[in-house]
Amino acid sequence: MIRVLLVDDQELMRMGFRMVLDAQEDVEVVGEAGDGQAAVELADRLRPDIVLMDVRMPVLDGVAATQRITEAGTAKVLVMTTFDLDEYALAALRNGASGFLLKDTPPADLVSAIRAVASGDAVVSPSVTRRLLDRFLGAGGGELRDAAVLDVLTDREREVLTLVAKGLSNTEIAEKLFLSEATVKTHVGRILSKLDLRDRVQAVVLAYETGLVRPGDGG
Repeated sequence: MIRVLLVDDQELMRMGFRMVLDAQEDVEVVGEAGDGQAAVELADRLRPDIVLMDVRMPVLDGVAATQRITEAGTAKVLVMTTFDLDEYALAALRNGASGFLLKDTPPADLVSAIRAVASGDAVVSPSVTRRLLDRFLGAGGGELRDAAVLDVLTDREREVLTLVAKGLSNTEIAEKLFLSEATVKTHVGRILSKLDLRDRVQAVVLAYETGLVRPGDGG
């Protein structure tokens, strides 16, 4: 059973999400919160698997709440946003969210996303993350983190990370580097482990923030 905490300052929105999720045999809504502070407190007390998090809320916004929840290791966070190119969504990804969805996402896709995050996957494609980063860092944006954090990677791992950040799938990376897909998966796993990253989306963000990939770089 996947235990979900709903966080949105609009009661009608929470009600809609609850109706969708309560209809699933493998999903249980364990609580609701109307602001980020309440979300942090409830997540700590209820220990859900997934927090479905609005980003624009009173008291404490969803970005700050996401950071507190993920840093504490309390739950995985799936951010809901109204806009597909939303600086709040990008900030939430930087702060540990496992992905984001639009609030008008079809119910079946919402359920699939929750199941994916619960199983350890991210539910926003690297290409979407690239669009966010392209927009908000801007062409030629400065480095936001010390590139020395990448020194733990081998040359091959750095090469794989670059291609992941450009939105290539494991299959595409394998073809480009003349490797097996299994080998690419191994490299990606080692990259995430060495850099202490949760998923490919966070790897994309880090690649941009360290300047390994620049906004506007092609695949």
